[in-house]
Amino acid sequence: MHAFAKGRPVPALEPNLPAKLRFGRFPITDVQPVVEGGAFPAKAVAGEGIVVSATAFREGHDQLGVTAVLYTPRGKEKERVRLRPLGKGLDRWHGVLTPPKTGMWTFQIEAWHDRYGTWHHNAEIKIAAGIDVELMLAEGAALFAEAAEEAGRPAADRAVFREASAALANTSMWTDDRLAAGESDEVRAAVERLPIRELVAVSEQFPLLVERERAGRGSWYEFFPRSEGAHRDPATGAWSSGTFRTAAERLPAVASMGFDVIYMPPIHPIGRAFRKGPNNTLTAGPNDPGSPWAIGASEGGHDAIHPDLGSFDDFDAFVARAHELGLEVALDLALQASPDHPWVTEHPEWFTTRVDGSIAYAENPPKKYQDIYPLNFDNDPEGLSKEILRIVNVWIDHGVKIFRVDNPHTKPVWFWEWLIARVSKKNPDVVFLAEAFTRPAMMKALGRAGFQQSYTYFTWRNTRAELEEFFTMISKDWAPSYRPNLFVNTPDILTEYLQYGGKPAFKIRAVLAATASPIWGVYAGYELYEHVARPGAEEYIDNEKYEYKHRDWVAEEAAGRSLAPYLTRLNEIRRAHPALMDLQNLTLHECTDDATIVFSKHKVTEDGSKDTLIIVVNVDPHSARESMVTLKLDALEIDPDLWGDDGKFRVDDLITGQSWQWGEHNYVRLDAHAEPAHILHVRR
Repeated sequence: MHAFAKGRPVPALEPNLPAKLRFGRFPITDVQPVVEGGAFPAKAVAGEGIVVSATAFREGHDQLGVTAVLYTPRGKEKERVRLRPLGKGLDRWHGVLTPPKTGMWTFQIEAWHDRYGTWHHNAEIKIAAGIDVELMLAEGAALFAEAAEEAGRPAADRAVFREASAALANTSMWTDDRLAAGESDEVRAAVERLPIRELVAVSEQFPLLVERERAGRGSWYEFFPRSEGAHRDPATGAWSSGTFRTAAERLPAVASMGFDVIYMPPIHPIGRAFRKGPNNTLTAGPNDPGSPWAIGASEGGHDAIHPDLGSFDDFDAFVARAHELGLEVALDLALQASPDHPWVTEHPEWFTTRVDGSIAYAENPPKKYQDIYPLNFDNDPEGLSKEILRIVNVWIDHGVKIFRVDNPHTKPVWFWEWLIARVSKKNPDVVFLAEAFTRPAMMKALGRAGFQQSYTYFTWRNTRAELEEFFTMISKDWAPSYRPNLFVNTPDILTEYLQYGGKPAFKIRAVLAATASPIWGVYAGYELYEHVARPGAEEYIDNEKYEYKHRDWVAEEAAGRSLAPYLTRLNEIRRAHPALMDLQNLTLHECTDDATIVFSKHKVTEDGSKDTLIIVVNVDPHSARESMVTLKLDALEIDPDLWGDDGKFRVDDLITGQSWQWGEHNYVRLDAHAEPAHILHVRR
């Protein structure tokens, strides 16, 4: 910390005043991002811009300055950012802190008497009115003379202040010239770098957990390894399962599309009792593979591999190949068991026994999952918790650093807090994704318990109004403890929007997911526009959960029937533009059409350069839409030298390659059947 950073001290209180006061010299309240008063840390990833805000105010009419200060895990000051007013008369201040490395960082807010701001405000008003002219100039001269002697201020800034002080005190100069010397660009820059301040009040320090990049950024691709390389005997109709080795042959294509996480459903032995048949029927044939989520058979449980997929050596080779291609492997952690799981006989206390002596199977009325037994943490919480920790460590030892957790909201939150803390202590790089489509309170609690990511309501938010509300929620309201992974589809979720929206719907949803959040994902088949649902359900017909699926990826792409090139382009744009890798920098803009959404992402990078994208999407997949777009220019931080004489600046469409001149107001026409979206980069 600079020697003068604390400014002049607050005078000591009189002995007869209360010894402990809730307010400092200047009140600082409602600091964000703070989770439950600091009981849980707010989340960040290394290099992410975190929006910091607070309410701070003072008595009287003097100017107040507000600063956010970032401290390293060792308590050393790393960054100091001057906060700016948010709105008029709200006493709300905001700015951006950017922690560069992982660890438990902290930040605090400082509020202080802005000596320069107060003098400059008063001088402008009084001198223009001819009031106390010489007195105001003399006070300015004294202010700069004193600031020039403050320890720790750069020599160049000291020289600027001495020059300003001399000019303000020079009675032989014109009054306007003397005042101009006290508000020159050089003076303003020096004050901006290190304000002239006193009477500093500080908030408490609040925790900020900074995790590795993949905890909050990434492009996920989900596939079933048993389907990759599976083939059907044309004579008998019997299927042969794909293996880890055949699945590895698909990895180069996944990596070439720009995805960096390959996610697999459970890879363990599958129970035979009550095995589900095609399309979730209750009767399975002798060759039906069953649901991978019905875990456990005579071959083993959660620490075993389905023999059809291969051995642990095969799995290790799959992980190694993924890593060669820049892919991390995410494995499903589904804490449930089939009736054939070894736990059922070895630890019946880990399940719920009904009054008739049977073990309760999973239900989500009207859905029934007779092939799955939920776990019960109440009978032997210690034993069950230790067993699950052991299982997680088995897969960590085999190179898995990401776990997609199935239905975490059906387990006690305390368990996740315990498990993630234990895992993170030894393996801080491990990431947990919550598959929790449930009530907001539980979803937010899981984030606070330690889940780095979560599935969201995104798949069911399709209109402009729904999306604007949702984007505000994830980028502002929930952002301190909840990181949204915007999957466009899953084996369980094929929304009506995709069923009936045609090919444009697939483009629209992909653009929204890839640009609104730093984390997004697709389930295999999305690039082939798979859209036929089981009648009366939001699930795919011939669902891959219950059977093998053969897809001819190469032929479909060669025939121009694949969305893979489009997904590839989206991931290329994401990698090239750091603004898309932050969450809290999303700003909504106005437009006249209720089916067109407009938002921007803006980031100032470490080297001081600016990356700004404007995303305009027609969310009506059936038609062309026209609108007038009105931009909030302040949010874009467009430099004055970028503006042309006509008040326009250049934007490049990163999807089509076209360029236009844009300004505050812009006409847009997007035809869903041609190109439903603009991803516009502001040319710098």
